[in-house]
Amino acid sequence: MDKIIDQINTTARRVPTWVVYILCLLPAPYFFYLAVTGNLGPDPVKPLEHKYGELALQLLIAGLCITPLRQHLGINLIKFRRSLGIMAFTYVSFHLLVWAILDVQTLGRVIEDIIKRPYITIGMAGFALLLPLAVTSNNYSVRKLGPTWRKLHKLTYPAVFLGGVHYIWLVKGIQIEPLIYLAVILGLLALRYWPKRRARSPA
Repeated sequence: MDKIIDQINTTARRVPTWVVYILCLLPAPYFFYLAVTGNLGPDPVKPLEHKYGELALQLLIAGLCITPLRQHLGINLIKFRRSLGIMAFTYVSFHLLVWAILDVQTLGRVIEDIIKRPYITIGMAGFALLLPLAVTSNNYSVRKLGPTWRKLHKLTYPAVFLGGVHYIWLVKGIQIEPLIYLAVILGLLALRYWPKRRARSPA
């Protein structure tokens, strides 16, 4: 098992972060192409909106996995956490723009929906929490904010939780997939309080 973990860590050190950005961005134009060519159904706006939102949640969860992987298994993917976070925010923004511009279409209705629809209110709250994280996801902010930077970026935890609740309220009726997402989120958050993996003795 240790050899497999060492191999994963060695490979991760060799992979540049720009690879993550490219791989994460590829679905965005693909799903947009499917929408404009009618391959997402007769009303492609909603499916496109949901695809971007689901990808955002998946990337947030992937970023949430990085600390537990290092603490409990010794797998170090920390260099990719920032890129995953930035790409998650990018897809949240796509999700929001498709909803506001292509679905709702008017500023008055956008504000009205945020106020009147609880699942949208929660989604916007999650987006608001992600905003300062996206703005400070750079080396200058890390140096400038110092220890405050780490505290600020713990806003990821309530943001991803709100994203999971938003997904559950968004779908009609009780569906298993959104519940699984929320269960995974809660499990990953709980792992932060679980006893850490003991360090391996040097050979």
